[in-house]
Amino acid sequence: PGPLRQALPPSATALRHRLRQCAERIPEAKAVLDLLEKCPEHQKKGDFPVIVFEGLDATGKTTVTEAVKDNLNGILLRSPPPCISQWRTAFDDEPTPIKRAFYAAGNYILASEIAKASTQAPVIIDRYWHSTAAYTIATETNGKVQDLPPAHDEVYQWPEDLLKPDLVLLLTVDPEERVQRLQRRGLEKTKEEAELESNILFRQRVEESYRRMVNPACQEVDASPSKEEVLKTVLQLINKHFAL
Repeated sequence: PGPLRQALPPSATALRHRLRQCAERIPEAKAVLDLLEKCPEHQKKGDFPVIVFEGLDATGKTTVTEAVKDNLNGILLRSPPPCISQWRTAFDDEPTPIKRAFYAAGNYILASEIAKASTQAPVIIDRYWHSTAAYTIATETNGKVQDLPPAHDEVYQWPEDLLKPDLVLLLTVDPEERVQRLQRRGLEKTKEEAELESNILFRQRVEESYRRMVNPACQEVDASPSKEEVLKTVLQLINKHFAL
């Protein structure tokens, strides 16, 4: 799928090229580019574990990541990182290739924070590359799950020049439960969140894209039970994986 390759920059070099193309028209792109240029290429992680939490909104990522950070005395990071978050609204209204370049850039900028933090403590991350990829794939594909690129397509591969996490946990919640949680929160919905709610096929494409990611793959965690139970499950998986 050609448009998909174009929508998802496969490397930091491709990203910088795309941001340069629109920097004259979008001042924020120049600012993101400046931050990206400061990041060393091929980040190396420290000795501490790097654990990513993925999932749709209202699957409990914020609650779980905070609790895991406290339990492991870790450092919590988010994508896109705060240093570029203020420009999110500017990019959300741009055409797909530019919007995706912004989110992809966030991952590379975040990677340099992960590299530094993982020399000091376990690193817990609320969304990373898999989110950028899953939402891009789901947006750029129409129709049902069967219409997604086949399972072993390279769109599901982690970029070679991006720092890899040790463990990726995908939180999933029953669709009705997720909608109730969103309503209880009463927050204003992002465009994508409104789409997830109104478009069952879109939601299914996002979740299936997460499941097809490889190298590293996502381990699924049912986040429907109570906060305490979900945390217990997550900590067991972490302990098992790292033999902590």
